[in-house]
Amino acid sequence: MINLIDDDDIARALRSDVRTGLTAAPKWLPPKWFYDARGSALFEEITRLPEYYPTRTERAVLTEAAPAIARITEAKTLVELGSGSSEKTRLLLDAMLGRGTLGSFVPLDVSASALSAAVDSLGVSYPGLTVTGIVGDFARHLGHLPDGDNRVIAFLGGTIGNLTPADRATFLASVRQALRPGEWLLLGADLVKDPAVLVPAYDDAAGVTAAFNRNVLAVVNRELGADFDPPAFAHVALWNPEQEWIEMRLRAGTAQRVRIPGLDLTVEFAAGEELRTEISAKFRQAGLTAELAAAGFELSHWWTDPREWFGVVLAQAR
Repeated sequence: MINLIDDDDIARALRSDVRTGLTAAPKWLPPKWFYDARGSALFEEITRLPEYYPTRTERAVLTEAAPAIARITEAKTLVELGSGSSEKTRLLLDAMLGRGTLGSFVPLDVSASALSAAVDSLGVSYPGLTVTGIVGDFARHLGHLPDGDNRVIAFLGGTIGNLTPADRATFLASVRQALRPGEWLLLGADLVKDPAVLVPAYDDAAGVTAAFNRNVLAVVNRELGADFDPPAFAHVALWNPEQEWIEMRLRAGTAQRVRIPGLDLTVEFAAGEELRTEISAKFRQAGLTAELAAAGFELSHWWTDPREWFGVVLAQAR
């Protein structure tokens, strides 16, 4: 594996994000800090909940589209950003290896432990495939991707929706810069739909998403010595129709003073004050096509499910 970040990098980024977010008005924390071991396990549980449609819907679309993706791209190298366990990616690997073109797979993830486990598992499942894991941050390390011939960069799971429009533009431009003309971006994008479907996906009846949301406070407690009381914060998920995204927030039940010794910082919360922890933007085909075009991509193919809940987008670098 190639390691582009270490524990010191992660600690510095956490301190910077927590200080910046908790001294802002309104307060916020970025969603990447959900994913310690407990948070990752909770998210895996979320993906199996009846309300949470994105994972199973994207998998169904990829199952149908993978042979065409392999045929259209003739990919020799597949790169996956934020790969995690790379489970859905096996659909692409099977199709591309079946096509006879694929020689290497490069998963990139910020979690060294998750990446190592995935690389080991893939090595057993695909003994003829060269698998090179990169421990890195897709927001900072795309310039370190190995050069190659006819690469496809996959960014699945709807993670693109966690970025603000400005951050999406920066991210898509950096992906385009990492690719040669004619190479490919494969994007998973959750689509705009009835809020009656959207909101329960982020506020399930069993309370798993609520536990996942509060876990970010436990991370700050453990890593920075803070004294957040996670149960004192209510989980909130709402649909923002103007921005067309879901917002996840934590709402203080009472006025609170939180001490964060690792930052020499004290943060005041008023009763009812909310801390935003995630946005999850939903897309329309025309809007996403325009964003891709602005970054230097041309839409090649668009696949979706019969209900048009989730899109898998193949775009080519101009």
